[in-house]
Amino acid sequence: MNISKPAIEGGEPVRQTPLRFGVPFIGQEEIDSVVEVLKSGWITTGPKTQEFEEKFSHYVGAKHAIALTSCTDAMELSLVVAGIGKEDEVITSPMTFASTANVIIHRGATPVFVDIKPDTLNIDPSKIERHITPRTKAIMPVHYAGQPCEMDEIEDIARLYGLYVIEDAAHAIGAEYKNKKIGSISDFTAFSFHVQKVITTAEGGMVTTDNDGWAKELRTMRLHGMTKDAWVRISNSQVHYDVVYPGYKCNMTDIQSAMGLAQLDKLESFISIRQKYAKIYDSAFQQMPEISTIKRIDNIRHAETMYVILLNLETLKINRDEFVQCLQAENIYCAVHFKPVHLHSYYRETYGYKHGDYPNAERAFNRVISLPFSPKLTEEDVYDVIEAVQKIVKYYRK
Repeated sequence: MNISKPAIEGGEPVRQTPLRFGVPFIGQEEIDSVVEVLKSGWITTGPKTQEFEEKFSHYVGAKHAIALTSCTDAMELSLVVAGIGKEDEVITSPMTFASTANVIIHRGATPVFVDIKPDTLNIDPSKIERHITPRTKAIMPVHYAGQPCEMDEIEDIARLYGLYVIEDAAHAIGAEYKNKKIGSISDFTAFSFHVQKVITTAEGGMVTTDNDGWAKELRTMRLHGMTKDAWVRISNSQVHYDVVYPGYKCNMTDIQSAMGLAQLDKLESFISIRQKYAKIYDSAFQQMPEISTIKRIDNIRHAETMYVILLNLETLKINRDEFVQCLQAENIYCAVHFKPVHLHSYYRETYGYKHGDYPNAERAFNRVISLPFSPKLTEEDVYDVIEAVQKIVKYYRK
């Protein structure tokens, strides 16, 4: 059998030009929307942000949506409103970006990790109760790659123990759980509009809630704890405001919101393209015993934020990092999501975590690769990725 030599070994690369990871799809609509705001003379938080919040809340089916500068801010402000503070504990997943745990620490609380399910890479609800103590105040599930966690089980546990549920839905814009949009289920849901997400405002976030009082607090806290922002003061010819809380500075601008509105209009088409590419990837990798994909649970709609493969290392002569280097040599640029939080230096040194504490998350980390996956890609790009993966697998299989 003739096996092509990988580029890293001196062979010809699959592509002559790099295929970048996480390239956003920005069209003329986004450009026109932003230019309109720039010409309007009002570029900070104002009418476009209000419109974006209204359309976003309508889309997810939540009563309120509050636009912020990041999903990180959305999670932290949710913790503030929930009253999470010193000596409290918040349960979350180790298979996430560090910000999920960092915001808990910012509140003076302690993140308590619960291992993931090895097939979905989402938090394992069956392991949550054993980690609940009198100090536990909230559960923060993470919808890994855009697939919702098993929210019925998590919500049942939360109700039983009187806990808040704050969803880290950074990956889950457009996702659904049992015909309910993510953003309409829990006490708080935090979304990301980072450049690598399904829709983007370059950087940005949103928090949704159905609670009127919480929404009012969130709006006040996002801008220094002021009772009236600049747009409200100008709109109502008022110059005075009061500071009722030592708040934060994390309000979204109208420039970002203008871009977000144009992107939100395209969200369903973006997901449709991602679904198409996911099926192409699935079909190719199902024929390769060296590659596994994440199991999809029933009664969900995947947001398709990332397409993640897991290497079956027992069948290969190279490890995950070497596989990534081989892909890069083929001009296919990918990513690794994520190094489990408990393995980062701060968490090991502060809390005494060590290898072996969360074996499912650690095993997944050693095997996961996030492949290029964006509406910006063409089908030819997708097939280039598949060809590169197949080429490397064939050369390095045991």
